[in-house]
Amino acid sequence: MPLHVPPAPAPALRSVLTALASPTAVREARTPSLLRAQGPVTPELPLPVHVLDGTATRLTGWRFLIRCVDRSVAAAETMLTPDGWAFSHFFEGPYIASTERALRQAEVMQQPYQPRLLSIPGLYMLALWLHGDCEADAATGRLAATDLLVPLAPAPPGIAAHRPHRAAELLPVLAHRVTPAPLLGSPA
Repeated sequence: MPLHVPPAPAPALRSVLTALASPTAVREARTPSLLRAQGPVTPELPLPVHVLDGTATRLTGWRFLIRCVDRSVAAAETMLTPDGWAFSHFFEGPYIASTERALRQAEVMQQPYQPRLLSIPGLYMLALWLHGDCEADAATGRLAATDLLVPLAPAPPGIAAHRPHRAAELLPVLAHRVTPAPLLGSPA
């Protein structure tokens, strides 16, 4: 089944296009593969980025894979500011190829999904969140028990990357592993 990729907010896409057209933004990005790109680069596959905060999620940005010819060379992230959507930064690394791999896996699943990214900061973990309601507003929504989470590589020790898990099964495991940081001045 095809994935139902939600459209990114137009201002978020414009901010990425503006950054890509800026030699200064690209040069200062410290992304060698973007600097070495031969040919036009285009932002593709916009995915909303949500952060898991306890059991709730909140939208923090939109991530675009940056393609050059036939492969992704980097990613661009936007963030919501008081003035609207703004370009945040370019980056590269293992999450780009891992995201593409997880999306390819999801495209051959029997059920249609709306893809999102879910960040679990306490574990330094990123997962492809396959939301079962394809018509949902990508900026909102709760993790449903039947939604799938696909940990991206590199995943934390003991969690297999690219193995889909129902949210109801994986969230308790993650909650058990995330320990709050001690407060400053409190006994360790």
